[in-house]
Order: sequence, then C-alpha cells, then structure tokens
Amino acid sequence: MAVIITGKNLKIEDVYRVAYGFEKVKLHQDSLEKIKKCRNFIEKKIDEKEIMYGVNTGIGEFSEIVLNDEQIKQFQKYLIYNHSAGIGEPCPIEHVRAAMLSRINVHANGNSACRPIITQTLIEMLNKGVTPVVCEKGSVGACGDLSPMSQIALLHMGEGEAFYQGERLAGKTAMDRAGIKIPGLQARDGLASINGSNFTAGMAALQVYEAERFLKQAEIAAAMTLEALMANLKPYDERLHELRGFQGAVTSAKNIKKMIKGSDLLKGMKVRVQDAYSMRSTPQVIGAARDQLRWTRSQLEIELNGVGDNPVFLPDEEIVLTGANFQGSPISVPLDMLGAVITMVCVISERRLNRLLNPALNAGLPAFLTKGAGMYSGLMLSQYTADMMIVEQRILSNPASIQSIPAAADQEDFVSMGMNSALKTRQIINNAYGILGIELIAAAQALDFRDFKMGRGTQEAHNAVRKVVEHLDVDRPLFDDHNNMMEAVKKRDILHYVENEIGELQTY
Repeated sequence: MAVIITGKNLKIEDVYRVAYGFEKVKLHQDSLEKIKKCRNFIEKKIDEKEIMYGVNTGIGEFSEIVLNDEQIKQFQKYLIYNHSAGIGEPCPIEHVRAAMLSRINVHANGNSACRPIITQTLIEMLNKGVTPVVCEKGSVGACGDLSPMSQIALLHMGEGEAFYQGERLAGKTAMDRAGIKIPGLQARDGLASINGSNFTAGMAALQVYEAERFLKQAEIAAAMTLEALMANLKPYDERLHELRGFQGAVTSAKNIKKMIKGSDLLKGMKVRVQDAYSMRSTPQVIGAARDQLRWTRSQLEIELNGVGDNPVFLPDEEIVLTGANFQGSPISVPLDMLGAVITMVCVISERRLNRLLNPALNAGLPAFLTKGAGMYSGLMLSQYTADMMIVEQRILSNPASIQSIPAAADQEDFVSMGMNSALKTRQIINNAYGILGIELIAAAQALDFRDFKMGRGTQEAHNAVRKVVEHLDVDRPLFDDHNNMMEAVKKRDILHYVENEIGELQTY
C-alpha cells in the first residue's frame, strides 16, 4: 500500500517503509492543490517585483543584493551548484530516500512555493528507484541540510549522479533510463528543494525505528544473563516500578518478566538477597532510554510534518514570512540524547557481561565461560572488543548540538550541527549491535552450563543465538562469531524469534 503524502500524518514507520522497503509514495490531491496555490501566489509576487529572500535576492551574506529578471532565471542553478559542496563517501541509499521523503512532505503543506513538478519529480524518483549520489559530510544543520540536499536537486537539472538498478550513473542517464523527465529549476525551485533539516530528519527517523527495536533486544539479552547468573527476580516486579512512576521502567520490567516466565528461577530456587546494580537496575536504565526515545520520536514526527523553509509563504493571507525554521536544533538535541542513552544501555550490557565472565562474580560458572581455563581463555577477549566499542561510543556521545561554528561572514553565526548528530548516532547504534551481540553470545554460553529450566522467552532466545554461533568448547578465532552475531542483532533476528514464540514485547 502506498504512503499517502499530506504534509501532516507522516510517521517514523512510513519513513522506514519507504527508505528500506521501497514502498510507493503518492501525493494527496489536496496537497497538490495547496502546492499549486502557493506557486500561483509567488509568481504574482515576482511579477509585482516584491523583494523575497532567495527568490529575487542572494542568500546568506548576499541577502541584501537584489537580482534582476535575467539573474532570477539563472540564480537557482548557481544556488544548487555552489551548495553542492559536500565531501566523503556516498550516503547509504536508504538515508537519501528518507531525506527525499521528508522534503516531499514539507512541500505537501503548500508553503514552499516550488512548482508542483519539483515535488512530483522527487516522488517519481522514489517510486522508480533513482537515488541521487550524496556525499556524507558537509551540512552544518542550519539553513537546512543544504549541501546534501543540493546533490539531490542536481538531478532536477539533469546533472549530478544517481544509483539506479544497482549501477552508479550520470544523473541524466539514470533519469532517462527510469523514464523521468528533467523539470529544470525556475524561481524559488532550488531553495525550496534544499531549505530544511530534511537529511538529518530522515536519518534520525530511521535511527528511532532501529533504536526502539534495539531496546527490546537489550531486554532479551538482559533476561538471558539474569537467568544465567541466577538473579533475584523481585526487582523486575512491575508493581515496584509503578510505585515510582516512570513508564519506561514499567515497560522494561514487564518485558523481562515476560521473557523469564516459566523459569525455575520463579519457583523458589535459592538466590541472592540482593544483586549488583548492573543486574537489578536494568529496568531503570533501559527504561530511562525508552522514555528519552519517546521524546525523540515526538520531536522527529513534529519535524517531519512541519515547514522548515525560509522564507515561508502563506498564500491565503498573501504574506511572506522570513525566519529560521530551517534551524536543526529541535531535532539535533534529542538525536544527541538518543546516542547517549544507547551508549548507556551498552555500558550496563558490558557490566553484565563482566559478571558472566568473572569467576568471582558469576555464581559458580566456569572462569571466562570455558571448561579448560588456563589452556583456553574462553570469551575473555570478547570483553576487550566490547570495551573498545564502548569507549568509541562514549567519545561519540559528546553532543554535536553545542558545537556551533559561525559561517557565511557571521550571518549564519549559530548552527545546529544536526548532521553530525545523525552521523555519530548512526555509528553509536552500529557499535551497539556488536556489544549486545557479545552479551548474547556470553549469556548463551553461560546458560549451556546451567541445568535448570529456562523461561520460555529465554529458551527461544538461546535457540536463536545457537542458530548463529556454536557453543565454545575449545578456543577458536572469535571474529566470525562476533560479526555474525552483530549482523543477527542488526537484522533483529533474535527479536523475531522471541516474539514469534511469546508474543510482541512492548515498545513504550
């Protein structure tokens, strides 16, 4: 079923479906009429010689320079040329598709003043699989993600490059092969194509989607480790968390108890009176991440359905408003926090891993989870790998949203650095898959040494791990195990196996 674009109801899930699932996109007729109405309004203003930023003036420090009629015709082309100034490797195709969808939804509000053909061409590109080649780095996250969005806009002039049917092609070649007409750029079209934090928003939407499901897998790993360490399960009684009142902790406790349901640990086995913080604080920690993620989702969906242009055109009131709705701070701040809480969840995962491996702490399990300690080192070095990735996460958790550097002769003297937030959060999440994968390997190894009945969810999680990584009887190179498990976590294989067995775990 196509995602219907109205400017007001785009969800995180829609962005994911279009970016990864190549779901078709369709512009609602009401939105098409809004775009047409706004375009008629601006064309009237141009004819009346009204001064409008970025339409018949320069931009940034050149905003006081008024363009003549001939310059207006050429300005949008040079605007896109000079803003196509990124650097680095191409962005993943799904990130570019998410950014394109985000920009289409902005246009659908009818306040951007581009020609309808500009929006319709972006939709055709999505539906026919033409994805512009976009350098990963270059946006400072204010005036919009100008550099990466400009590389998308190059295709409106038949320039730039694009991926199409597995090939990297000249932009015009890709458009021709897909049967998409080149619309060209007229007054306002260029700025209306690039003027918002749409790349940051698109990438962030995908990260929110992934993080929500990562937290469920973090609870699955925690449940396995808790059983392996013969934990006292009273700290996971949801009534305890309801008394404090944080919804994230309540949800986390429910998910972990659901995983462990049916375990012998719930049937009167002797356990410690009180476990270490890394064990009994898991609902509070993952719950805090979940509560933060809820706010991040809210902010992102506001941005996805808002108008980030400058200027903004109000055709019903015949007004043009200049402002700074392109400023990325409202999403770069929650995106920074998303990266930080994912790091936090990984830190507590590593502390549980430490308790599985340390013979002084692991409730009678073999040292480093190997029967041949001394001759063999078991999973000792797996912890080193997890620790390295956590240090990298901690470095990346320094917020980008406070790192403004002035540009454009100090006309643009505060910027959000939102693209930095998106790029580093992407790396934090990628590391998180590996860290959690290592805990899952260790927890499965530890459970192999226990002879009591596991919970129904925990048993299924153990089975899922064993489909990827064999029990470590004698030492072997571990990098294949680590990489394969990281990929399984990234693909959410463990989550799918568990939810197919015990039902869906809660998200919030």
